[in-house]
Amino acid sequence: MQEEMTSLERCLATIRQRPHDRVPVDLHNFMMTVVDVKLPSAQLYQDGQLLGEAQVAAWKRFGHDMLLVENGTAALAEACGCEVSYLPGSAPLIERALLGSLSEVASIRKPDPFGSPLCRATMDATRYVLDQIGDQVCVMGRADQGPFDLASMISGPQTLLTEMAVGECDDQIFELLDYTSDAYILYAKLFKEMGCPGTSVGEALCSPDVISPAMYEKYCLPYGKKVVKALQSDDFFLAYHTCGNTSRIIDRMVQTGAKVLEFDYKCNMAVAKRATAAKTTLLGPIDPSGVLHHGTIEEVEAACRAAIEVLAPGGGFILGPGCALPGTTPPENIDKLVECAKVYGKY
Repeated sequence: MQEEMTSLERCLATIRQRPHDRVPVDLHNFMMTVVDVKLPSAQLYQDGQLLGEAQVAAWKRFGHDMLLVENGTAALAEACGCEVSYLPGSAPLIERALLGSLSEVASIRKPDPFGSPLCRATMDATRYVLDQIGDQVCVMGRADQGPFDLASMISGPQTLLTEMAVGECDDQIFELLDYTSDAYILYAKLFKEMGCPGTSVGEALCSPDVISPAMYEKYCLPYGKKVVKALQSDDFFLAYHTCGNTSRIIDRMVQTGAKVLEFDYKCNMAVAKRATAAKTTLLGPIDPSGVLHHGTIEEVEAACRAAIEVLAPGGGFILGPGCALPGTTPPENIDKLVECAKVYGKY
């Protein structure tokens, strides 16, 4: 058994495939951290100081090892020119496409993260967390959505998916994906420069629940490789997030080169472990809604123990929810998640 490490040491050793004392814990909990704040959504999610303080308070409460600092999925799209909608009790959303058609792709302006209230808030929150506890825990300032998900926001998911199926606008689709890759790289570099050890790239729509594995190889994988190659280094990792049952593409997700793959409960754990062993680190896969939000403490413990049993041997595993936790997730269930890593995840 290894000597006890700090949370930052534990996470980095896991990600670098080096010996460590136990399974680390991540909480994708940005909505939980502010659920009791009585402010309009726009005011809440644009306040970086408030978001940062809430993240630190949650860390003091739960003692997790990795913090994912964000304010939803709309920040980078806003920086590209998309209009943001704020609904009560919800994270910010992009509800309307920026482009009328893919023929307009050449007209999109270069993204301006500093001109986006949501991007500025995420950066401010990340700096605050780094200043307060960055020497103790692993802080990921989230650079938001990756090339494919951002492209779907800009063009509209229905338009993008339809044109992919028809196959007559590939040049324009690839032009859009090159733009969104560059936009993600531009934004992610800001988190690297401020001293984060890593960031997360959201590609939920790359899931086989949405597109076929063949479409993943054509439209997602090359751009996943592009952003990883541009950003990842010995002192900075990317966590590549894809929702749904990724069992059929987990081997290709490894090919992106990302040092961390975020995956959820729908993916076959044994398949994921075989595909990633000694190559990359898995983060997840506990069901955020059915188990952590609505489940009993006993169900949380059973799910965590099962995941640790399959995924922890040999290292390369961070325990956490497979996606964002609902704001009203019971704190006692999070306590049990963290406890399970400490009790059952020792090496």
